[in-house]
Amino acid sequence: MTDSDLGALSLDELEDELATLASHLYAGTCRWLELVAEIDRRGGWAESGRASCAEWLAWRCALTPRAAREHVRVARRLEELPLTHAAFARGELSYAKVRALTRVATAENEQELLELACVFTAAQLERTVRAYRRVTTDEARQSQEDAHLSVFWEPDGSLALHGRFAPEDGALLLRALEAMRDARWREGRGSAEPRPRRQASNAEALVAIAEAALAHPDGSRPAGERYQVVVHADETALAADGEGGCQLEDGSALAPETARRVACDAALVRDGRKTRAIAPALRRALRARDRGCRFPGCENRRFLDGHHVHHWARGGATTLDNLVLLCRQHHRLVHEGGWQIDEQHRFYDPWGRPFPAVPPLPRGHPDKLIAGNYELGIDADTCAPGTGEALDLALAVDAMLTVSRTQRSPP
Repeated sequence: MTDSDLGALSLDELEDELATLASHLYAGTCRWLELVAEIDRRGGWAESGRASCAEWLAWRCALTPRAAREHVRVARRLEELPLTHAAFARGELSYAKVRALTRVATAENEQELLELACVFTAAQLERTVRAYRRVTTDEARQSQEDAHLSVFWEPDGSLALHGRFAPEDGALLLRALEAMRDARWREGRGSAEPRPRRQASNAEALVAIAEAALAHPDGSRPAGERYQVVVHADETALAADGEGGCQLEDGSALAPETARRVACDAALVRDGRKTRAIAPALRRALRARDRGCRFPGCENRRFLDGHHVHHWARGGATTLDNLVLLCRQHHRLVHEGGWQIDEQHRFYDPWGRPFPAVPPLPRGHPDKLIAGNYELGIDADTCAPGTGEALDLALAVDAMLTVSRTQRSPP
């Protein structure tokens, strides 16, 4: 439709088409989130070297990291809320309302909450959900159990942790993990769903917190000095792809490739003489050039390692041309994960296929989605915008609490 065609529409026609297309957008967004949930469930994003589905989604669909994480969170929750999912698929609920509902709804109470959502505007629903969550958090505080943290080494050499924290201390730990994820991936992780990859992300964040605690407060300490862990490695294990002995100072064994990764950017001691793999001036030049992790699409700017494209122990020079900055996740992929980098700093997956710096153009067929949407019978009245009446926040929160308590009551 051209500008002249738009000018021929009356105000009522403009409003009707605008509302109708809004519902089509909501139905299309629901379908898009269904695809996101399926990608997330299959774990196909991991093959592209991403730490999470959200990180892959941000790269593949040109989203900000924060928006991608929120979309993944909503996609996961939609699978647990069939009524909300169905209303969203019909274009009756906006994404803003669905996003708010997925923070508090369960399969047992979503029918009642959907009725409230149809009455509230999106802004009113968001305010009510925020207030409701604060109230229920206060009510949920119960007697504290003694805090403890058990630390022990597993037979395979990994360190296992098990503990319990008081609510306020647990919240502090979670916020510290969240803050470290913010620092490592520029913005916070939105999803709180307990998923395996999420747990791996928490583990990496905890290690980064330990690393930060050992660094200077101003964060200016180079990576070679940040490491306070001593690794003993046979020179043959570093200089070649052999299987020479490598172990931590306490005797726990390390894989030779792991030792080679750590040695990429660490202070080294040979025959009692300390040497540095990357000098401070060279590190500054490396940071000025790369600005952050060079893996395509990665937004990490902190706690980066200088990776030797051709390892120094195999004759590679410690020069700017032979160095590239990588975050810990992607540094591991290059060493233990089978990924490769060439002299032009192009990446290749473990099967030797070039990995593009930018995602390929879409190959989908949006016309099929549009045709399917019109079969839903969407019109200007499909979406439930809310009544627009003034919000009585206390009454609204009380209504949500009543729904929640009713669902928790014994039959």
